[in-house]
Order: sequence, then C-alpha cells, then structure tokens
Amino acid sequence: MTPITTLPATAPRVAFAEALSQDGALIVEELLSADAVQRLNAELAPIIDKANPAMRHLNDKVGAFFGAHVKHVSGLPGKSRAFAEEVMCHALMLDLCDRVLLPNCSSYRLNLAHLMERGPGAERQSLHRDHDVWKHFGRFKPQDLELQVSAVVALCDFTKQNGATALVPGSHRWPLDRAAREDEIVHAVMPAGAAVIYLGSTIHAGGANTTRDQWRRGFHMSYTLGWLRTEENNALAVAPDFARTLSRRAQQLVGYGVHDAVDIYGGYLGMVDMRDPGELLAEGAL
Repeated sequence: MTPITTLPATAPRVAFAEALSQDGALIVEELLSADAVQRLNAELAPIIDKANPAMRHLNDKVGAFFGAHVKHVSGLPGKSRAFAEEVMCHALMLDLCDRVLLPNCSSYRLNLAHLMERGPGAERQSLHRDHDVWKHFGRFKPQDLELQVSAVVALCDFTKQNGATALVPGSHRWPLDRAAREDEIVHAVMPAGAAVIYLGSTIHAGGANTTRDQWRRGFHMSYTLGWLRTEENNALAVAPDFARTLSRRAQQLVGYGVHDAVDIYGGYLGMVDMRDPGELLAEGAL
C-alpha cells in the first residue's frame, strides 16, 4: 500500500506538481483557512439542508453510482461567490492546472463543481477514473495526455469511517484494463480545509460512510481541457447576471470565454456573435 503524499499549502509549487506526477494524487493541508471553511459552510448550509438524497438524477445508472444516501448541491460557482473566487480560482489549483493541462490546450475550464454530503449508509462508489466520462477517447488517448485535474476539498474532518475518498496511488500509470486490489487502496484521511488533488486518470471512489450519525461534507471539483465538452453545463448553471459580478478569471473558468487556438493555427471554440462572450457579458449584451 502506497501512502498519499501530504504537503502543507505553503510548500513550493513544484513539489505539488512532482507529487501529482509521481503518484497521481496528493493531499494538501490547509488549502482553505479555518475562516474560509466556516464562511463556506455557513453560506451553503441552508442549500444543502434542503437537498434530497433521493433526488432524481440524469438516469438510473447515475443515481445508482451516487447512491440514495448522498446529498448534492451542483452548480456551485452560480450559488456561492466565495466558492467561485476562493476555491475554484485558488492559486494552487490553477498552478497545477497550468502545469498539467495547458501543454494540451490553449485554456482550461471548470468541468463541474458540486458539494456532496455522504451520509450514514452510503456505500463506497465503484472504483473509477474520472476521465472515463470522455470514453470516446478510448485506446486513442495517449497515456501522457491528461484530460482532467480533480480535487475533493474537506468541509469537515474526513475519516475512513465517514467516507474519506478512496484512491489508488500510482494507478494513473497503469494499463487501463488493470483492476486495483483492495490492499492497494488508501483513504484521504484529512482535516477540514485540506484537499486531496488527483488526476483524471487516477483510480478512486467516494468512500463508504459506516458511521451512525456523521455526514461527510466536501466539495468535488474538476478542471478539463478547454476543447472538451464539460460534464456540467456551467454557462447555464451560472446565470449571466451572477457571472457579471465575478472576476474575469472566474468567468472564463465557467465558460464565459473562448478557447482561442488561432495563433497555433487551431480554431476558436465557444464564441458568441463571433466575439468572446466575456466581452459581451461586460457590455451587458448577455
């Protein structure tokens, strides 16, 4: 069993990139301050309290994957300005995305962002790789082409008993048909404010919650190459009136921007009326 490398948020940026490249996952301590965790919990508590663990999903298979004991709040950048600016735009996360994703795109985007509370009785998800949502890449995707950088950010203390994320360090380098053994799985046990960051090619799963009364609350968010279709339709999840109040960087990440590869003789993706939608947003035209 290979442990997950744990680093303080103050470590040199290159150390995070090296750990992610070597193991496919790492834990960052104090990614968010105690004050930020408190504010985010206070802001989102009324919304998560109304969430229904038996909510209707896209289809039955998606519902079965998440299970009937998990509360969801999706579209977070459109519901929480603190999330959009302090979590989604966190400098450490964007630095890792710069290193991992920018070699294969002109810009990257938020793939999805949702808060999940795994309640008592939640079973461990099936082990999976997040990048499999783009299954059409199949055997044509080069092994060194990473499609995604993901993170689970703890808003409470994560323990193995309450459902800490299960991961298989090193699995990002495995053949796609290799299954993980139970003795290769480790859990991202970490305090509130910490985050486990992993590649889209790393095998992982939401952990089982075997407690009687603890709900494990955390953000799941991921970023992907700007020329891929995102899982969540972020430009609809973040309404223009709210998006207009966000920083330009946050606007770009949620889709109010163009993937502009013209300078390298590529295309431009995501334009509106032949222009960058961020400019139209600023003008009030959107």
